[in-house]
Amino acid sequence: MEFEAQRDGLIEELRLLGISECVLDAMRRVPRHLFVPESEWKYAYADYPLPIGWGQTISAPHMVAIMCDLLDIRDGMKTLEIGAGSGYHAAVMAMLAGSGHVYAVEVIEGLAEFARRNLKKAGITNVTVVSGDGSLGLPEYAPYDRINVACAAPDILDTLTDQLKSGGKLVIPVGRYFQELYLVTKVDGLKKEAKGGVVFVPLVGKKGFPA
Repeated sequence: MEFEAQRDGLIEELRLLGISECVLDAMRRVPRHLFVPESEWKYAYADYPLPIGWGQTISAPHMVAIMCDLLDIRDGMKTLEIGAGSGYHAAVMAMLAGSGHVYAVEVIEGLAEFARRNLKKAGITNVTVVSGDGSLGLPEYAPYDRINVACAAPDILDTLTDQLKSGGKLVIPVGRYFQELYLVTKVDGLKKEAKGGVVFVPLVGKKGFPA
């Protein structure tokens, strides 16, 4: 009950930011504390990033909400996430996708396994976590309706836009230390919209930044 009350409080904070009700409902249904180490549980519903091990963090809830809002994930969609982390962002997207599926790529094997365990604990079955180089996307399941990148890329990567369906959307932070968040829509080429400054850990891989 304590966690439920904290989660409800977080949802009300996010509502003040103008987040859509469908995203708020998805976030209400995902127990964020199950996606952070137990030592961080008391902070799980605070609106800031938390350490999850391996030198990585779970994004602040407002950032997850904003990115999901931009993507406009709908029931039945096939979605790709780059940078699975602890699995929380993928879990929220899975709620939005409903009968669809989320594929999440994580370059750190230990973190990928952590995400799998967390998703299982949360009872979420429509997410597949794959260990690999997210800068290359996940071509074996392409094309995707939506692609979310939860780490900073050096550019809007053609390896990812090539894996989008026509009409599909990509959200990606671009930059090395401070980034601009872009919404990219695949219609008659690529429509690119800057959505504001953000800070993410770097995307490591062949098309990303060196480790």
